[in-house]
Amino acid sequence: MVKRGKRYESSAVGIDSESAYPPKEAVSLAKRSATAKFDETVELHLRTGADPRHAEQMVRGIALLPHGVGKEIRTLVFCQGDAIESAKQAGADRVGGDDVISEIENGWLEFDVSIATPDMMGKISKLGRILGRRGLMPNPRTGTVVAAEDIPRAIDEAKKGRVEFRLDKDALIHAPIGKASFEEDQLMDNLTTLVDTILRGRPSGVKGQFLRSAFLTSTMGPSVPIDIAGIMDLRVE
Repeated sequence: MVKRGKRYESSAVGIDSESAYPPKEAVSLAKRSATAKFDETVELHLRTGADPRHAEQMVRGIALLPHGVGKEIRTLVFCQGDAIESAKQAGADRVGGDDVISEIENGWLEFDVSIATPDMMGKISKLGRILGRRGLMPNPRTGTVVAAEDIPRAIDEAKKGRVEFRLDKDALIHAPIGKASFEEDQLMDNLTTLVDTILRGRPSGVKGQFLRSAFLTSTMGPSVPIDIAGIMDLRVE
């Protein structure tokens, strides 16, 4: 049996691991149990009925959380020509082409989201082994490969609260919904938007029940089970 620290045990008081709480109550419990000395991230963990071994059942997408994720997002834009100035004016933290590619090959990774124009994909494909395993590779399916005229929109979305989610090898989805310092209503809004986006992206190849279990947890806190029926009812109006 795993031995827990006093702070963890104290924060878990009042949370029944055998119960399933309505989403709003689960948000309240997760927020209350975040008692570390730093502003903990609140995350949603979903177990799905999808089979990640089959491409037609892969779950992947992006959600634009209305209240952001509570952290400054550093953006890198791979582009060339006139698009460079456009990206800078739109607020990109770093813009470049061959120069930035070389820096990444030498170990520089001080960014959270990378965006690229289609004409740069051939050049940055060699970075796949570096960026791919960290979830930093631009990808058309997640809206990070965009035409030059769409760069400002992509940067704006990334900085406002763009969350990427995808199914892992164990058929789980993990994604943040904000910080413990957020108001409960803000966390609830973010949770609703994320769940609604995931449910709308359900692959047609998934048979039977799509969501099997759901939990909210803060960085250092206990897991709070969420009632699946309540999760399935979350919709953006």
